[in-house]
Amino acid sequence: MPAKYSHVKKRPTPGHKKKSASASSTNVAGSRDHPKDHHNHKRIPAHIDRGISNAMTAVSQLERAIARTFILRFEQDIARLFSTHLYCVALIHLPTFVMRCITVGGPGWVAHNADCEDIKDFFRSVVSMELRQSGERVATKSVLWSYTALRDFALSNNVPVCRNRGLHSLRLLPYYDALKAHLDVLEAMPHATFAKPPHLGTLTEGFEALEEACELKYGEKSLLRSTPPPGWDQHWPLKVRLGYERVSQTLWRVAREFDVSGYGNVLREKLTTKWCDCGCSTDHLGEVCEKTVREDEENSGVRSGKQREWDGRGSGVHGWETVEEEDVWDLDLDFTGNESEEEANPGSTQPEMTIAEIMEVRYLRAEKEKELGNAAFRRGDYDLAVGHYQAAHAVEPEMPHYQLNIAAAYLKLSNWIEAEDACSKALSQHRSIKGYYRRAKARRMMGRTEEAIKDFRAALKIQPSNTEALEELLSVLSSQTSSSPSSSYPDEATSSAVGGTSATPRNIPLTNNNFQTPKPKPPKPLPFARTKADDRKLKIMAIPVMFEVPGYIPGDPSSTLKSTRAQRIKNVTTKTETFVYPTWEKYTVKHVG
Repeated sequence: MPAKYSHVKKRPTPGHKKKSASASSTNVAGSRDHPKDHHNHKRIPAHIDRGISNAMTAVSQLERAIARTFILRFEQDIARLFSTHLYCVALIHLPTFVMRCITVGGPGWVAHNADCEDIKDFFRSVVSMELRQSGERVATKSVLWSYTALRDFALSNNVPVCRNRGLHSLRLLPYYDALKAHLDVLEAMPHATFAKPPHLGTLTEGFEALEEACELKYGEKSLLRSTPPPGWDQHWPLKVRLGYERVSQTLWRVAREFDVSGYGNVLREKLTTKWCDCGCSTDHLGEVCEKTVREDEENSGVRSGKQREWDGRGSGVHGWETVEEEDVWDLDLDFTGNESEEEANPGSTQPEMTIAEIMEVRYLRAEKEKELGNAAFRRGDYDLAVGHYQAAHAVEPEMPHYQLNIAAAYLKLSNWIEAEDACSKALSQHRSIKGYYRRAKARRMMGRTEEAIKDFRAALKIQPSNTEALEELLSVLSSQTSSSPSSSYPDEATSSAVGGTSATPRNIPLTNNNFQTPKPKPPKPLPFARTKADDRKLKIMAIPVMFEVPGYIPGDPSSTLKSTRAQRIKNVTTKTETFVYPTWEKYTVKHVG
């Protein structure tokens, strides 16, 4: 019998179940772990069978229910906390972004171009970078919160909790039905997504800061110039305000392209595989979290918020529904339990790398692998390119664009199944036009036309002006109509008009009406006219940053994060690298046409 279940005793057969009352009472009274078992003894739920195999199954069901609960609560937590973070971005960083754009394009440029692809691509790059970091930070805190909720639920039912090792999940077997009911509530909740937190105020403070900066630089009382530049008439405050509001809305639309289910992969792997397969998940969680929970209670007491925990929302969060939730970015608790090199060498005086430093090193390593893959791709060595792209993804599994690179290489190799799989993995994190477009091409080559059409239309929903996706969609519909005259597609008339071939679609006006694709909602008309300056083409580019990497060897698979820490401890000379790391601080806006 596995050690995990060594405490489970097979019950005697009905013919041998006679037992004295005194012996039974002695066993109850002698239990070290259940000092109050005469209060805790309740009827075992029907799903717990007397057989040892069924008992093991019940334990497995309990553990996986706990793991699923933790994952769903994590998704709610990351959606809520990252939404708070995005609100702070809109309040703090977007005024600077708008200021840089209108300095180059004029006061009305952002209002007219807030939804352009250049702005959205810049937002996508930064949001993607931050989400991959928040997946680790929020998972760390969410585990602590959910463990606290589970622990409070246990204590409310007089389930003992070990002071050192925390809550043992087997103690919750009699309460499986209540745990499962809570899981069912979580499963029934809408899928977690990003939205402006309703408890936070408007962006008035951000606009006031932006307006003050514009007044000092371009207003009538400007200290920098005697007369305002062209376009900065008396209506500029309205233009700037509407631009700020619209670009804030664009930020939220871009954020909703990302799926919280694609992040926190380390947590998901441990909860669903490693921890559940090797033992009770809460045993491992308790060893990590119990000390932190008790220290928190000793320092600040048991807050009233912890009494309303078992509702699927928070977990006794200090500052629940306040900006104080932002302290998630400063949390240092390591739920993974990985021992760092500094911990393994307690005599070392070298400081441990911060989460931000670790993230930068990891991203640099992944980008180096991607560059090698790009070089191989340009040479036509697609097999080698796949290898490098896969190495990049292994380093940074929560950056979806590496999977898109893998898909592009597989398409060149005509490996349609692998290309589709890579695109599906990328789309599970970010619903991008490249992901849908490349998956549609792979599915079309496999003869799965209906699914290809859906993907092309999904791509056009994100970017209706994408001519490649429009032409591919028309080509698919034309081919389908020519091979099946009885097709019931609404595009049948359009397809037959081009003779049923895939070569003539270029002669057809490429409009959404031709393809029954979702039409983008037109923006509300602005109360001021579009000027020539508003048609300027601006480019938003991240500024390359310098970063000192300790003992890093590009392209060397043995140069892992742990070896980097070990080399750092040994004072190996660092190497300065320059790379693009999208952030809200380091970028420039240029006029390109």
